[in-house]
Amino acid sequence: MAVEVCCVCGKPVTGAAKMLGGRAFCDEHYAQVGHNRKGMWTAILALIVGLAAFVAAVFFLAPDNVLTGPALVAVGLLLALVPAVIWLVVFYLQDRAEPEPKQYLSGVFILGLLLAAAVGQPLIQNVFQVNEWASGSLGLRLLAGITIVGAIQEFLKYAAVRYSIYNSPEFDERIDGIIYGAAAGLGYATYLNVDYVLSNGGVDLGVGAVRVAVVALAQASFAGVTGYFLGRAKFENRGPFWLPAGLLLAAVLNGVVTTLLSEITRTGLRPTPLNGLILAAAVAAATFAILFAIMRRNSRPTPAAAGGAVQ
Repeated sequence: MAVEVCCVCGKPVTGAAKMLGGRAFCDEHYAQVGHNRKGMWTAILALIVGLAAFVAAVFFLAPDNVLTGPALVAVGLLLALVPAVIWLVVFYLQDRAEPEPKQYLSGVFILGLLLAAAVGQPLIQNVFQVNEWASGSLGLRLLAGITIVGAIQEFLKYAAVRYSIYNSPEFDERIDGIIYGAAAGLGYATYLNVDYVLSNGGVDLGVGAVRVAVVALAQASFAGVTGYFLGRAKFENRGPFWLPAGLLLAAVLNGVVTTLLSEITRTGLRPTPLNGLILAAAVAAATFAILFAIMRRNSRPTPAAAGGAVQ
């Protein structure tokens, strides 16, 4: 009769081992790995509400664009950084009760940004030149959005977590995958927004604020899906197709939502950016709500056997 050992600490489990996804845990680490932070849902909701308030303040209260030149670019860059600042502030306030090493969170955020700048966007824009050939029919844009843009962006966000914090002892809860995935997504979004501002020599304040919020919410929610799959893969026997399936799902979500955003933010020749904000906020809220609900449902202990050991 073999005695189960905890897959986290490696110590023999006394009594009935608690099982999760085919792996055994001691009481301490099962309680930890299955911990569902209620505060994280609050933090995500606060991010969405905070971005909406930021957009409303800029879109409806800012005067007509009177800035030009370097001043316009500087203000645009500040707008591009707002989602990351809101996320970090909200996370810091929530984190006082349920601490997560801030240097790791910041590191994953920066890594997501750097991968976007050094690999992701150069591949999409310069190598595959998506904007030059995938601007025709809806079907072509959708195909390019999933197979090229979505696949590259989501793999790099996955890599930012998988090859950094994932192997650290600090990644000790399944929900950590969603937390760090969202951080990587916000890092990627920050680069996209900064690049957008610089490429256009600045942006209209109202429209720019909406775009910044839309990109941040969308990229964070896509990466949250991959993070969910990563979180379960580390602590459960999910099989060889689990992570590829997560990446595929995130890439499809990326391509479909991004294409829809480009469609609904323009009615005829008139830009309607607020439509995109509504869709992005709805997608982010629904995505994270579903992920947290599934995680909570799958956190119930399953005693292995009455005698404590598993055959």
